[in-house]
Amino acid sequence: MLSIEELLAQDCGSIPELIHAHALLRPAHPAVILGDEQLDYAGLDALMDRVAAALQRDGAAPGGVVAIAAYASIPYVATYLGAVRAGLSVAPLQPSVTPDSLAAMIDDAQATYFFLDAPVARALTAATRPITATRISLDDSDAGRAFSAWLTPPGASPRPVHVDPGAAFNMIYSSGTTGTPKGIVQSHAMRWSHVRRGDLFGYGPDTITLMSTPLYSNTTLVSVLPTLTLGGTLVMQSRFDAGEFLRLAARHRVTHAMLVPVQYDRILDHPSFDTTDLSSFRMKFSTSAPFSAARKAEVVRRWPGGLVEYFGMTEGGGTCVLVAHKFPDKLHTVGTPVEGHDIRVIDEHGHELPPGEVGELVGSSPTGMMTGYHGRPEATAAAEWHDPTGKRFIRTGDLGSKDADGFFSIVGRRKDVIISGGFNVYPIDLETALVAHPAVAEAAVVGVPSTRWGETPVGFVVLAPGQTEAAEALRTFANARLGSTQRLADVTVIPALPRSAIGKVLKRELRTMYDGPARS
Repeated sequence: MLSIEELLAQDCGSIPELIHAHALLRPAHPAVILGDEQLDYAGLDALMDRVAAALQRDGAAPGGVVAIAAYASIPYVATYLGAVRAGLSVAPLQPSVTPDSLAAMIDDAQATYFFLDAPVARALTAATRPITATRISLDDSDAGRAFSAWLTPPGASPRPVHVDPGAAFNMIYSSGTTGTPKGIVQSHAMRWSHVRRGDLFGYGPDTITLMSTPLYSNTTLVSVLPTLTLGGTLVMQSRFDAGEFLRLAARHRVTHAMLVPVQYDRILDHPSFDTTDLSSFRMKFSTSAPFSAARKAEVVRRWPGGLVEYFGMTEGGGTCVLVAHKFPDKLHTVGTPVEGHDIRVIDEHGHELPPGEVGELVGSSPTGMMTGYHGRPEATAAAEWHDPTGKRFIRTGDLGSKDADGFFSIVGRRKDVIISGGFNVYPIDLETALVAHPAVAEAAVVGVPSTRWGETPVGFVVLAPGQTEAAEALRTFANARLGSTQRLADVTVIPALPRSAIGKVLKRELRTMYDGPARS
């Protein structure tokens, strides 16, 4: 068998094979920890074998799909990787979506197996759509056939499977914040590219990663896979809690964590933050939602270890990286493209724009691009842009610009741009004006229909603890800092911004809930 170094040197290797190599080299090294449960590399490798052998025993063939909807657990991780070892792809699904949405995604993925747990099974009793996939209960509940009984006996080995680099590794469903979720097919080559860049940010055999985002999210896998394939230890939270995060970080001497911006907010504001020993941290990461320059600066100042922000899409294309602790004067940006990635700015007609001008960001990379949306060729084509040479790019839907140093800044989502009186209004500018008020903890701005302007901007704010500032005073404060074409028509104070499970503000819900005077 090839050494770990030889395996990693391949243009595209096998993630399950790397885990097997670590099991041979350091069988007793902790691989996965959740609460009081722990599985070493020998145990993880053996459990992956039993999953893969059980799928093969039941007739699952390479190219098939298994779906998983459950909260984080050790069997979840082993099932995910065991299915890949058998040559299948995995569709990890959000447990908290509506029952019929979950059933629709299982059907869309054409999954033949559905791994779930008791909470998901209870929710599915309200589904009106049938689920024909074979159900396996990861927690041995009556949600389906018990996982422990379904597995092959200890010591079972699956038949070796050769997987083409272009074959599907997983199918990540979009959050559905802009419509019906689409299955984003990611290849083995795309996932391998995430593994190969792990050593750039200190992942290795002594890594201890604290996972506190859900396993169905691409955000999570970008951190989980380098941890396990490079021989580190994965400490999991089944559900995020800031106080528990701090306790686990200190207890396990955590070195790495992938967090979304709202989690940084909760952790930094927790009363235990300044008294928790976080000196073991080497690197922290952020992605999935806008991260304010002020908060990045605070993380760099107060939290030991480096801070890296990723900008990219589950669909892939191009990725930008901001090494925040090295570029304190660029915290308002999302950094520069990863080596080999090509990111450009285009206008609404598909023409490239020069530095300094705002347009849609599109990205291309040799292996880090989705195969396409599962079963949706038209949607796939709509997500692509080709330059004059025919080179394929993925549209991000984000509007931004590139500065003279090659750093990219984001001004908002293309779909969120407000066209008011014929002028483009970028919500991020208005949100920045609102959060400049000391009483405001968070803000989001959306456009609503207006008979006078076509669209007009309205703001939603969450007040800082103990604050009682009136909404009209906040509107006056912000508008004094904005141009005449940007001014807010209304501001509403709400208890919390609606967010997805990985922290994205659900602006569609804000538009739906607004019924104020600005609509007239």
